[in-house]
Amino acid sequence: MNHVAERAGVSLKTVSRYVNGETNIAPELGERIAAAIAELGYRRNLAAASIRPGQASRLIGLIISDLANPYYSALAAAAEQEVMAQGYVLVVSSSTDDIARYDHLVSRLVEQRVDGLIIVPPRGGHDRIDSDSLLSPAVFLDRPPLSGGADCVLADNRGGARSAIEALLNGGLRQVAFLSDSLEVFTIRERWLGYLETMACHGVDPVSLPNWTGAHSREEAKAGAIRLLQETEVEAFFTANNRATLGALEAMQETGIQRPIIGFDDFESASLIGGGISVVRQPVEEMGRAAAQMLLAKMTRETSQQQQVVLPTELVLRGSEAR
Repeated sequence: MNHVAERAGVSLKTVSRYVNGETNIAPELGERIAAAIAELGYRRNLAAASIRPGQASRLIGLIISDLANPYYSALAAAAEQEVMAQGYVLVVSSSTDDIARYDHLVSRLVEQRVDGLIIVPPRGGHDRIDSDSLLSPAVFLDRPPLSGGADCVLADNRGGARSAIEALLNGGLRQVAFLSDSLEVFTIRERWLGYLETMACHGVDPVSLPNWTGAHSREEAKAGAIRLLQETEVEAFFTANNRATLGALEAMQETGIQRPIIGFDDFESASLIGGGISVVRQPVEEMGRAAAQMLLAKMTRETSQQQQVVLPTELVLRGSEAR
């Protein structure tokens, strides 16, 4: 900035006011400063500027569960579009549902002086996350902290599961298997409760039903589905996330045993596989945007009230529930 001031023939304070976006600068001086900046290739050091009182880094951190999962990629893309429109850059990291890794990421992002955080808590770690201790404004996305008292954006997981099970039971099926990731994950547990509630309402005892939980990857879900197909009287699958759905489809292809299926989470090829896979579709883009908007409002103190937004899901029937 000293070099820019010298080249433009103005004071350092005038250059500082210019790069900080102040408008009460004479047009002639502004043009000289702009020319000097272009000639010297000056770039503002936002990291240095952010340590000054009242200054911001213009960075927002997003911690998701798994970068490789298209669901989380879609959440991140929607959030990024929203924050970039307001002049912020989104820094995305993945906890891989590991608590130690999550703690490390939070510390590093706070050290980088991000202006705010959007967080998908790691499984099994929901109850130890206190939004007041994060040092930066925070909004929780997809999964809330179990301690409560935090701003968060969620989908209606339990209601979505109920709609899927109703559709399968209305087709005369009773031995509907629940295939999923760990019940430690908030979203999976909510879908499990929706499944149990609906089964009970229809007079089906869930204790006797074939189920498989703890399948974190598509390969683990496939192995679980093969066991269910070969060793139980399973009549249909309710798969509680997109990886469980793909695992079940691969298992049916490998064993040659076909069963009706409804999955939770839509995915790109769902309308193409086998004529179409029925799913519970989450409003993923809306969730990402809502979390970003909520955080921006919190950062600018437009609102101080804690909010919990629960967005509705949509049952999309493509025929696989009746095969």
